[in-house]
Amino acid sequence: MLTSLPDTRDLAFVGGGHAHALVLRMWGMNPLPGVRLTVIDPQAAAPYTGMLPGHIAGHYSREELDIDLVRLARFAGARLIQGRAVAMDLSEQVVTVEGYGAVPYDVASVDVGITSDMPAIPGFSEHGVAAKPLGRYSAEWADFLKQGGGDVAVIGGGLAGVELSMAMSHALGSRGRVSLIERGTVLAEQSDRHQRILRKELERWGVALHEQANIAQVQSDCVLLDDDTRVPANMTVGAAGARPHDWLAQTGLALEWGFIRVDAHLRTSDPKVFACGDCCHQDPSPRPKAGVYAVRAAPILLNNLKAALGAGQVKAFRPQKTFLKLISLGDKRALADKGGFGPQGALMWKWKDHIDQKFMNMFRDLKPMAGLAVPAQVADGVREELGGGKPLCGGCGAKVAAGPLRAALANVTPTSHPDLVTGPGDDAAIVQMGEVTQVITTDHLRAFWEDPKVFARITTIHALGDIFAMGARPQTALVNLTLPRMSPRLQERRLAEVMEGITGALAECGAALAGGHTTLGAELSLGLTLTGILDGPARTKAGAQVGDALILTRPLGSGVIMAAEMQLAADGRDVAALLRAQVEPRTAEANALHGVHALTDVTGFGLGGHLGEMLEASRCGAVIDLSAVPAYSGARELLARGQKSSLHDLNRTAAPIDGLIHPEAEILYDPQTAGGFLAAVPQSDVPALIAVLKATGAQPAVIGECVAGPARFTLR
Repeated sequence: MLTSLPDTRDLAFVGGGHAHALVLRMWGMNPLPGVRLTVIDPQAAAPYTGMLPGHIAGHYSREELDIDLVRLARFAGARLIQGRAVAMDLSEQVVTVEGYGAVPYDVASVDVGITSDMPAIPGFSEHGVAAKPLGRYSAEWADFLKQGGGDVAVIGGGLAGVELSMAMSHALGSRGRVSLIERGTVLAEQSDRHQRILRKELERWGVALHEQANIAQVQSDCVLLDDDTRVPANMTVGAAGARPHDWLAQTGLALEWGFIRVDAHLRTSDPKVFACGDCCHQDPSPRPKAGVYAVRAAPILLNNLKAALGAGQVKAFRPQKTFLKLISLGDKRALADKGGFGPQGALMWKWKDHIDQKFMNMFRDLKPMAGLAVPAQVADGVREELGGGKPLCGGCGAKVAAGPLRAALANVTPTSHPDLVTGPGDDAAIVQMGEVTQVITTDHLRAFWEDPKVFARITTIHALGDIFAMGARPQTALVNLTLPRMSPRLQERRLAEVMEGITGALAECGAALAGGHTTLGAELSLGLTLTGILDGPARTKAGAQVGDALILTRPLGSGVIMAAEMQLAADGRDVAALLRAQVEPRTAEANALHGVHALTDVTGFGLGGHLGEMLEASRCGAVIDLSAVPAYSGARELLARGQKSSLHDLNRTAAPIDGLIHPEAEILYDPQTAGGFLAAVPQSDVPALIAVLKATGAQPAVIGECVAGPARFTLR
């Protein structure tokens, strides 16, 4: 009997701004049953802009001002689509995401912030960088400092430009000078008192002011003004006010100077769409662009989104008229401003830092939801099997371990058929039908990622690995799909997402979808039965020869990273990097391996288990250079902290390894989803093969060699 409540509505968050981040946190603690929440943002981490000047000055690392959207989405039970929203169709109720496609919604909320890009200034697109969004600015600033610095020009003499000018001056020291360019008067909107204080600070930092200045062109080494003044600039930063994202103008939503107009309930001109943060203009009570309003609006936005989804009544957002501003002064000092008056100094910086850290700690201290409640009385072994409360992994981390599988298969009565050439034991079975030699395999994975489209694509690429490992051309696929219980409309949407992921991966390698079966169940899972055509002899696990080099084509670590992600313990940037690798097609990589002696794909049993199968089939041993085994970013660190897949320990038990086992060897037992290929290659072929593999986008590494001896391996 299914006990979970069915999903009936889709809620889409367009952008990972501060308001949405806070709503996600609150949603995770009290979600609305029946809603699938989707977050769309191009980054795995959303920077907190309040700490930007401190970061640019060198007081904070980039990681310290990032809100990890991967962790936050997992905490909220949401799917994260990494991509940039570029359009919204109000009549069809879909958001178009660049490089991804259409994302349907029943209710949507927009919090995409602003940009300080300056496309109207000649040369800025080629030689300048906008301060917002700050991802590119932060990266280019770090590179600029690493290369020795130089002169900098800041365009925009408002408060943001002044703060960044002082921050960059502090970071540069004697390695360059900052110039501030303003077409009007610097700090024109500030009180006379604060103008005097901040101008004195700019003078203290040696910032050159160019007021009443019009820019003719941004060049690679200067900003050229219309009076022919050349402002030296090895780097030019745009900080001139707030500009809305261009795509909002095409949505059909009512706008004010390009910003989305919202009413007191944060609703746009379309009652199914809400907006918050700097990207919107609040009609009843317009306010300046400031993060404090987004933070205060978050609880109201959450309430009104739930009301639009059928739970409760809407409430009005009444923003305060004034708020405290704490202005960074370059070094660890700050100026307080509320109503034109406030103190300055190191104490104000400590106050600002305390406020900023308190805000960020709300996202750093996320705890995974409590696991399955275990009754006081249970059968022996239940608590041990639950592994201390860690959830069962998805992907290949959920497969049955090698030991129980082999024991069960040993008791199966062999069957035969005249067309069956080989059965269980290799990556795929071989079937001979007249002059056609076909391989056939099957795979089935539990969902390990909340986005069905990405999960389906990775699962398909994973399953195709067996076909490729046999040296066959992918031919056809049958799908077996289980969807969690949901309304018919959402069933249609989920099926479309899954099928898009599957058919896209199949088409890239020339295979076709031949049919399948669907059912409703407890959770999302996907199985594929695949066929392939052999144009010559099959590549098998057997055939490795003494002296062969062992080449691994992709890093290890997908199992521990995804296991840690489920526990909110992985860095979102590492998760995003892993997913980018897993969705990459493997046809060219597999084709490059046509001349190897033996081949297998590294999946659920880990490198240790699959190497053991190759050695057993080839009747030889191996020596592995542990330092040469590549791993995805973050994987080894997670293993060292005790994170691991639910299949990890059983893989360790089954791996045929001898001699002294270093703790670094734990990576060998990590179950892989869409893992690389393991090939036994003649030493003479290694240099050319490595070059070809790199050209396909693979990350090959020579990790050891085959030696005479029993089917076991040692480490060096």
